[in-house]
Amino acid sequence: MRIAITGHRLLPAETEALIAGALRDALGKPTEPATGISCLADGADALFAQAILDHGGTLIAVVPAAEYRAGLPEEHHAAYDRLLAAARNVHRLAFTASTSEAHMAASEFMIRQADEVWAVWDGQPARGFGGTADVVAAARRSGLTVRVIWPDGASRD
Repeated sequence: MRIAITGHRLLPAETEALIAGALRDALGKPTEPATGISCLADGADALFAQAILDHGGTLIAVVPAAEYRAGLPEEHHAAYDRLLAAARNVHRLAFTASTSEAHMAASEFMIRQADEVWAVWDGQPARGFGGTADVVAAARRSGLTVRVIWPDGASRD
């Protein structure tokens, strides 16, 4: 099973803990380790990538743009670097600037590689082009199953 992740960033610590637990529960007991596909951003992407690795799965990283890492919060750089180094494969898109267009192109790339998409999503509209709701809509248009993960008590700023 190849699972692509989409989801919210810049989450409160309490919500990150809830989501990390929900992702571990969703992966269940590793009878056949999954392959996770992630852009490794802070929030849902990194939590999912770590859960995949913890469950003995394979991680595939997608880097939307050459300047992607620089656009992530500085406090996330060490986790990003660690997860990127743990990825079995890294796909780098041809964009230079880390824009919404680059991020949506990376999401569309992940959708084409996946059997299923997991969305750490509060069900609200995207706050900008390429947001979680846009990725969910693109996955559904492509015919993929979308599993929404938003545990009770989770919140966004």
